[in-house]
Amino acid sequence: MAVEVRIPTILRQYTGGAKTVEGDGATLSALIDDLETRHPGLRERLLDDGALRKFVNVYLNDEDVRFLDGPGTAVSDGDAVTVLPAVAGGSGAATRPGR
Repeated sequence: MAVEVRIPTILRQYTGGAKTVEGDGATLSALIDDLETRHPGLRERLLDDGALRKFVNVYLNDEDVRFLDGPGTAVSDGDAVTVLPAVAGGSGAATRPGR
Protein backbone atom coordinates (compact mmCIF):
# COMPACT_ATOMS: atom_id res chain seq x y z
CA MET A 1 0.00 0.00 0.00
CA ALA A 2 1.45 3.41 -0.95
CA VAL A 3 0.42 6.60 0.79
CA GLU A 4 1.79 9.96 -0.36
CA VAL A 5 3.03 12.15 2.48
CA ARG A 6 3.58 15.86 1.86
CA ILE A 7 6.43 17.20 3.97
CA PRO A 8 6.69 20.85 5.10
CA THR A 9 9.90 22.76 4.40
CA ILE A 10 10.99 22.65 8.05
CA LEU A 11 11.03 18.82 8.04
CA ARG A 12 12.60 18.26 4.63
CA GLN A 13 16.02 17.94 6.22
CA TYR A 14 14.85 14.46 7.28
CA THR A 15 13.69 13.52 3.78
CA GLY A 16 16.77 14.60 1.86
CA GLY A 17 14.91 17.71 0.69
CA ALA A 18 11.98 15.76 -0.78
CA LYS A 19 8.63 17.58 -0.75
CA THR A 20 6.73 14.29 -0.86
CA VAL A 21 7.60 10.78 0.22
CA GLU A 22 5.69 7.50 0.09
CA GLY A 23 5.10 5.06 2.89
CA ASP A 24 3.08 2.05 3.88
CA GLY A 25 0.90 1.25 6.86
CA ALA A 26 -2.66 0.49 7.83
CA THR A 27 -2.80 3.43 10.27
CA LEU A 28 -1.17 6.83 10.47
CA SER A 29 1.04 5.58 13.29
CA ALA A 30 2.18 2.57 11.23
CA LEU A 31 2.80 4.88 8.26
CA ILE A 32 5.00 7.13 10.42
CA ASP A 33 6.89 4.08 11.69
CA ASP A 34 7.47 3.01 8.09
CA LEU A 35 8.70 6.49 7.14
CA GLU A 36 11.09 6.44 10.09
CA THR A 37 12.90 3.43 8.58
CA ARG A 38 13.87 5.52 5.53
CA HIS A 39 13.88 8.99 7.09
CA PRO A 40 15.32 8.73 10.63
CA GLY A 41 14.31 11.53 12.96
CA LEU A 42 10.95 12.18 11.34
CA ARG A 43 8.89 10.21 13.89
CA GLU A 44 10.12 12.17 16.88
CA ARG A 45 9.19 15.43 15.11
CA LEU A 46 5.63 14.19 14.58
CA LEU A 47 4.83 12.06 17.62
CA ASP A 48 5.40 12.35 21.36
CA ASP A 49 4.67 9.17 23.33
CA GLY A 50 2.51 7.94 20.46
CA ALA A 51 0.38 11.11 20.28
CA LEU A 52 0.66 13.88 17.71
CA ARG A 53 2.88 16.69 18.89
CA LYS A 54 0.99 19.81 19.93
CA PHE A 55 2.39 22.04 17.18
CA VAL A 56 2.03 19.60 14.28
CA ASN A 57 -1.12 19.32 12.20
CA VAL A 58 -1.68 16.23 10.07
CA TYR A 59 -4.38 15.94 7.43
CA LEU A 60 -5.61 12.80 5.71
CA ASN A 61 -7.19 13.73 2.38
CA ASP A 62 -7.83 17.27 3.74
CA GLU A 63 -9.36 16.08 7.07
CA ASP A 64 -7.59 16.90 10.33
CA VAL A 65 -6.70 13.53 11.89
CA ARG A 66 -7.27 15.00 15.37
CA PHE A 67 -10.99 14.87 14.52
CA LEU A 68 -10.66 11.30 13.26
CA ASP A 69 -8.68 8.74 15.29
CA GLY A 70 -5.39 10.65 15.60
CA PRO A 71 -2.41 8.34 15.09
CA GLY A 72 -4.84 5.39 14.92
CA THR A 73 -6.57 6.82 11.84
CA ALA A 74 -6.79 4.22 9.07
CA VAL A 75 -4.98 5.02 5.85
CA SER A 76 -5.43 3.34 2.47
CA ASP A 77 -3.56 2.94 -0.78
CA GLY A 78 -3.75 6.20 -2.71
CA ASP A 79 -4.45 8.40 0.31
CA ALA A 80 -2.61 11.69 0.74
CA VAL A 81 -1.26 12.80 4.11
CA THR A 82 -0.20 16.40 4.61
CA VAL A 83 1.98 17.45 7.53
CA LEU A 84 1.84 21.12 8.49
CA PRO A 85 3.50 22.94 11.36
CA ALA A 86 0.94 24.76 13.49
CA VAL A 87 1.01 28.55 13.20
CA ALA A 88 0.50 30.67 16.30
CA GLY A 89 -0.55 34.30 16.43
CA GLY A 90 1.82 37.25 16.43
CA SER A 91 2.31 40.16 18.77
CA GLY A 92 -1.04 41.75 18.03
CA ALA A 93 0.66 45.05 17.15
CA ALA A 94 -1.37 45.38 13.97
CA THR A 95 -4.64 45.33 15.90
CA ARG A 96 -3.66 47.81 18.63
CA PRO A 97 -5.12 51.29 18.39
CA GLY A 98 -2.75 53.85 16.93
CA ARG A 99 -0.95 51.31 14.72
